[in-house]
Amino acid sequence: MQQIKPLTVKQKKALDYIRNFVVHRGYAPSLREIAEFLDTKNLSTAQYYIEELQLKGYLTKTINKTRGITPTSTRQEIPVLGVIAAGEPIEPLENPENITIPDTVNINTRYPHYALKVKGDSMMDMGILDNDIVIIKHQMTAESGETIVAITEKGATLKIFKRTGNKISLEPRNKNFQTIYPTSLEIRGKFVGLIRPSANG
Repeated sequence: MQQIKPLTVKQKKALDYIRNFVVHRGYAPSLREIAEFLDTKNLSTAQYYIEELQLKGYLTKTINKTRGITPTSTRQEIPVLGVIAAGEPIEPLENPENITIPDTVNINTRYPHYALKVKGDSMMDMGILDNDIVIIKHQMTAESGETIVAITEKGATLKIFKRTGNKISLEPRNKNFQTIYPTSLEIRGKFVGLIRPSANG
């Protein structure tokens, strides 16, 4: 699994702006355009962000070229917030690690996403295995049948959300595990993809 150097919130916004600019226009923004995006008239501030993104490996720059910056990758980075149970519910563990989303996983970058490492095999029949990294779109609601990160009275778990009338259940995808009928429930996101670490780690 590829690890990257973390960005500050403002650095991430600047990088996303540069990447989106390149994708939609086919060339990089100028220093002045970056400064305008950062809501500053100071070109040295924009230059500072470019240099920081270069140092962290997100940009390369061609010297003496007006639009000479190039994103090193168009892939997105998201934080791994901890561990989620795909068996009995447990609390996620805070972890500052970030991962790069591979090109094979398509997410809508207009919405916040995060990742969790799976512990357990209660979702194995839908292809989510122990030690997989699940990609979660952050949202507080879900439709019946969607796979969600649920916070119950026992902690956090990854399950299929089902609603029948006023009755809510959290279903596993392994016959050896029982359906959960929570007395309290908070939805923290929807499963949208996964990354399977290589055998070599």
